[in-house]
Amino acid sequence: MPKDDGGMAFPRPYSQTGSGDQIWPSDGMSLRDYFAAKAMQGLIACDDFHDQKSCDSIAVFAYNQADAMIAARGDA
Repeated sequence: MPKDDGGMAFPRPYSQTGSGDQIWPSDGMSLRDYFAAKAMQGLIACDDFHDQKSCDSIAVFAYNQADAMIAARGDA
C-alpha cells in the first residue's frame, strides 16, 4: 500500500487569462514533501540538533515528522 503523501500542496488547475494566455495545470509538490521541507529547515537551523546528526538522518527525521503531521490531520 503506498504511503499517504497528503495529496498535492499547491495544485494549479488549467485556466485561461482574459488576454487568452493559457496556464497549464500542475500538481505541484506533495504535502508530505512540503511538510518535510519545513521540518528540515527548522532542524538544520538548530545547531544543537544539526551538530549531532548527519544530513541523511536529518532528512529521515524530517520525513518522519511529515508523516506524523499527515497522520494528525486525519485525526483532527
